[in-house]
Amino acid sequence: MNSIKISQIATLPTKYGTFKIQAFREGNKEHLALFTEDLSDEPIVRIHSECLTGDALGSVKCDCGEQLHFAQALIAKEGGMIIYHRQEGRNIGLLNKVNAYALQDGGLDTVAANHQLGFKADERTYEVVEFILKHFGIKKLKLLTNNPKKIDSLGDIEIIERLPIQITPNPHNEGYLQVKKEQMGHFL
Repeated sequence: MNSIKISQIATLPTKYGTFKIQAFREGNKEHLALFTEDLSDEPIVRIHSECLTGDALGSVKCDCGEQLHFAQALIAKEGGMIIYHRQEGRNIGLLNKVNAYALQDGGLDTVAANHQLGFKADERTYEVVEFILKHFGIKKLKLLTNNPKKIDSLGDIEIIERLPIQITPNPHNEGYLQVKKEQMGHFL
């Protein structure tokens, strides 16, 4: 992780509140830490995996954008950090994610679509997340997640509490959420 380049810290006012922001370049991926001014010794942390379609385009095919906005509102109020983890489409990339969407349009679920394209259900890795947390001196945290893989991914970082994110399903993402629960073990 010696090759990670780190930006300066800047202020980012948002509709949820004012945050600090810092970027971390790992190869060709640039991850973000969005955090409140005063981080406690045991902050709330959301590891948010990039989802351009949900986060920026407002897709209701998933719950990603809603989870990000929930996390921003909570962390603006309670304090903590969001790590915007740039591993689009569970780390298969945007082009393959759109191809997976096309397979889902044909009847496959999200896991089967990834398998059809030659990928595991989830290709993400979390070494850079642990690097970012250590950069900020975070040794203990309250993890805002429904994903058990994220809980198991942080090595030396102690998770003192898992905080759930409850998003109301819609007709476009009910099947997707069911697959996340039944096939990927998410706490929904």
